[in-house]
Amino acid sequence: MQLQLFIPGKNWRLSLAELDSLLEAKGVKFAVHSFSKEFLVISTERKVPSSIIDDLGGTIKIGVTAADFSTEIVKRAFLQKEKEAQEQISRKIAVSGLVDEMGNAESEKTLFGVSVYCAEKPLRSVSKTIQRFIGSSIKRELSGYGKKSKFMGFAKSRRLPQLSHVEVLKKNFVENKAEILFCVGREQTFVAATVAVHDPFEFQKRDVGKPVQRKIFAIPPRLARIMVNLAACTEGKTLLDPFCGVGTVLQEALLSKVKAIGVDINRWCVEATSRNIEWLKHEYMLENADYGVLQGDVYKLSQKIGWEQVDGVATEPDLGPALRQIPTTSYALRIAEKLEPLYFGLLEEAYKVLKTGGRLVLVSPWIKTRSGKPITMGIEKKALETGFKRVYPFKREFFAENAAAPENLMSMASLVDAEERHKIGRQIHIFQK
Repeated sequence: MQLQLFIPGKNWRLSLAELDSLLEAKGVKFAVHSFSKEFLVISTERKVPSSIIDDLGGTIKIGVTAADFSTEIVKRAFLQKEKEAQEQISRKIAVSGLVDEMGNAESEKTLFGVSVYCAEKPLRSVSKTIQRFIGSSIKRELSGYGKKSKFMGFAKSRRLPQLSHVEVLKKNFVENKAEILFCVGREQTFVAATVAVHDPFEFQKRDVGKPVQRKIFAIPPRLARIMVNLAACTEGKTLLDPFCGVGTVLQEALLSKVKAIGVDINRWCVEATSRNIEWLKHEYMLENADYGVLQGDVYKLSQKIGWEQVDGVATEPDLGPALRQIPTTSYALRIAEKLEPLYFGLLEEAYKVLKTGGRLVLVSPWIKTRSGKPITMGIEKKALETGFKRVYPFKREFFAENAAAPENLMSMASLVDAEERHKIGRQIHIFQK
């Protein structure tokens, strides 16, 4: 089994759910060994190609594990400052093969970096000490190859010693196998070389570089890609977005080699989506992109698309008005109540157009209130009444036998994506016909 590290984005649960869904849809046998907001450790029957980073919206870096050992050694080395434990870690790195890869590089001087990810707070407080120690150990090993090396440092203002994806890209650390990931879990610590990194410039291009944009409540391409993966829509399948807006979800579907169908009641949106997709086809050389964009009412979706025609539906309908301040509970309830007919109508029509076994990935509003308790919609009850089955993002069979899988994670029926600055966040539901 191949052990790989995945560094998630800001929302680690969403990142893990997407990764699980994509691997399952691709028929890859896998097991989650360790998970935290800092890093995920997953074993696969065969090595997952590093190019999978381009298929994911919620993963920042991927590393292949070269060594692992008990976290107790790390605690002794850096909390208790035990010399023997420190030497043990240095030896583990020396025999891991990671330094050999750097030493074999053609350049006379090697530039490398170390990023430290700690799942436990006590060790997080000494992560900068750990980073400097690992860096010094690697420099000593490289000198044994007759190599001069430079260890990339950080500004003092940086809270944690972790290279950003932009830094890794600009310094060519992936190509040179020159970023070491030192990931300290609760039980085990993993050392890996970064083999892939998310390119934020591509998502940015698809966000602000497309010809037609819509600022308010525009879904980010990152989240759109996650939704396509949660819908288990892989190459050759058909995905529908019945509230296509300016086509963000459709764009990510086409980049996944999925046939995309968009519907919107607004003629301007239909024209905007068509323009954006033509731009995407040219920009990414998608000569064989298969898509259609139609004007239509969601209440008559099955009349427009036909019954049992699509493998997946991924969509974000109206989330309510743009709010200048956090609303009262009563006002938030009124927003949810006003949106109910639209969402309930969508559920009924999505069930008709989906093939048996097809998935619906639906975003509904998660409204913050002054009381501190968010208001959500009763989507689950209506979906079950319609005939859908609820898909739980985290199944027990996804986890290794010896991995802790908390009940609160296993019983999670939806995923919330909400930033501090937002008054209305997104609640993401997954249903299956």
